[in-house]
Amino acid sequence: MGNSLFPFRMSHLPAMLDQIPTALLVIFRIGGLMIYGPVFGSRVIPVRVKVFLSFIIGLAVFRIIDTEHLQQVPLELNLWSLAPMVAMELLIGLIIGFLGSLPLVSLQIGGLIMGQQMGLGLARSFNPVINDQANVVGQLLFLMALAGFVLIGGHEAMVLAVLNSFRHIPLGTFRLDPEFAAVLTGLLTASLEVALRVAAPLLALIFLQTLAMGFVAKTVPQLNILSLGFPLRILGGLLIVTLGLVVIDDVVMEMVDEVLQLIFELFG
Repeated sequence: MGNSLFPFRMSHLPAMLDQIPTALLVIFRIGGLMIYGPVFGSRVIPVRVKVFLSFIIGLAVFRIIDTEHLQQVPLELNLWSLAPMVAMELLIGLIIGFLGSLPLVSLQIGGLIMGQQMGLGLARSFNPVINDQANVVGQLLFLMALAGFVLIGGHEAMVLAVLNSFRHIPLGTFRLDPEFAAVLTGLLTASLEVALRVAAPLLALIFLQTLAMGFVAKTVPQLNILSLGFPLRILGGLLIVTLGLVVIDDVVMEMVDEVLQLIFELFG
């Protein structure tokens, strides 16, 4: 029985080898999301887990995607011919992950501005998600935005966007055009705008408080403004952050919805 099955398996071996380059490109496109995407790109997740997820999802997707969406150029199992295409496929996943992380990064930047103005610039802690230090307010807002992103199914939408990208951008056909550069510039500008909108109420409060402390210092010179101003600034800032959480959530979740819709329009 073993001898009768052996020729059958050998006859299928060339066809399987021909599919290896295409499967690798599918895996690398999904792997780009695992490098920089929200949740998946976290430093907390071990690299082995990311590689395993890329292989499992890539192999599963490879068997269900239509053939015309997989390949538009001939592929060979050759390092020199596959290296540029691997770089392009990784870039697609990286771009989708980067666009999806912009709302979270914008909220973190807003929290960073708020923490600096509150006098908490020195109170920094290591954030493994971004592999860098962040102040308390910025890290708090970032983690809250990340939790909201997961609750609305943003991580699932990112994976679905990568899977739908095979229909819109077949393997080996991705090209950066000026229109995409304009979209990326607009998203970066919108992210900065959201960061400033998040920090604006606290900046206004700090400005008014600084003016009030200046008048007090002029009218009552005996009062130590430095010892009184810093606690008031921190307490007022925490009060504004607490009261503004609902508005901050609405602003960030609205941007998340818009970014996800834009990703599906570009890649889905």
